[in-house]
Amino acid sequence: MKNILITGGAGFIGSHLCDELIDKGYTVRVLDSLIAQVHGANAERPVYLNPNVELIVGDVRDKATVLRALEGIDAVYHFAARVGVGQSMYEVNEYTDVNNRGTAVLLEALIENPVKRLIVASSMSIYGEGLYTCESGDVVEDASRPLEQLKRSHWELESKGVPLKPIPTPESKKPSLASVYALSKYDQEIMSLICGKAYNIPTVALRFFNVYGTRQSLSNPYTGVLAIFASRYLNNKAPIVFEDGEQKRDFVSVKDVSKACRLALEVEEAAYEVFNIGSGNCYTVNEIAQKLQNVMGVDIEQNATGEYRVGDIRHCFGDISKAKRILGFEPEVSLEAGLQELAIWLEEQVAVDNVDQAKQELAARGLTV
Repeated sequence: MKNILITGGAGFIGSHLCDELIDKGYTVRVLDSLIAQVHGANAERPVYLNPNVELIVGDVRDKATVLRALEGIDAVYHFAARVGVGQSMYEVNEYTDVNNRGTAVLLEALIENPVKRLIVASSMSIYGEGLYTCESGDVVEDASRPLEQLKRSHWELESKGVPLKPIPTPESKKPSLASVYALSKYDQEIMSLICGKAYNIPTVALRFFNVYGTRQSLSNPYTGVLAIFASRYLNNKAPIVFEDGEQKRDFVSVKDVSKACRLALEVEEAAYEVFNIGSGNCYTVNEIAQKLQNVMGVDIEQNATGEYRVGDIRHCFGDISKAKRILGFEPEVSLEAGLQELAIWLEEQVAVDNVDQAKQELAARGLTV
């Protein structure tokens, strides 16, 4: 499997995967539409994209383009998707069309032109709330927060008035889809696995947790939280933190994610499996904001809004033991080292801050409480 196609490969994670694969001797082709929200209004080939990558600019929803991109290809990474929980709740058609129908078009093309492996990018968002335990020690899979509770700014999950304790979430937890984005990612995952099994295309689904690193779009207000916070700091503004900022997440370096993606290609036993890809650690949003401030050398007071954003969950961080056991995946980049690298890259970046506009879009549609 030497000739690789990455849909959406000119983006943040995809471009790092290009570097990882080319470094290991693979030949890489990318199909990417270079959408304005990620790449700018007059998007051209990103300067960071490895010069050895063959770039086809086109839409994954166009079957003729997809068939052309598949010529001579041994394996496919399907990363092409619209991303962002908040935006998916009002651009419902766009997210469903790109993520769901785009995957369907790719799968039909693969039925006609089978490959030796398909790896699809899924998301931790499909879990909704992560796994919890109650006072008795029993595991709670279906924890949720009633709207009336959220209106009282009572953020933590409870059972019979006693707070639940968040624990690492394994792949076995049943999905709880809290946003259109989450639904679309689950659809991508399940469609790919169904078709893969039916047509004997070994398929792997990777559920990414909060990926951070260089090359993430700083002007896209619906991207990862660290990029959004960095954009605010670069514009001398406080990050907007929903609820009280004590939400716990798993933040994983894009370099570790790229290695996990390569292992999903190379490890035979990964076929038809689903894996969490994270760091195995968790931090609160407040902690992340403070750590980023420290490495960027800024001192701006955080702004916890005390608002709930529809589609958000309280705590979710990954149990990555399955990826360790089957893929041999071992995260190597500490949060401190990853943030230092990010801060150095940020020194040369200019960010258009669109966060306030995005917040207004959500509020106007009643998507914040």
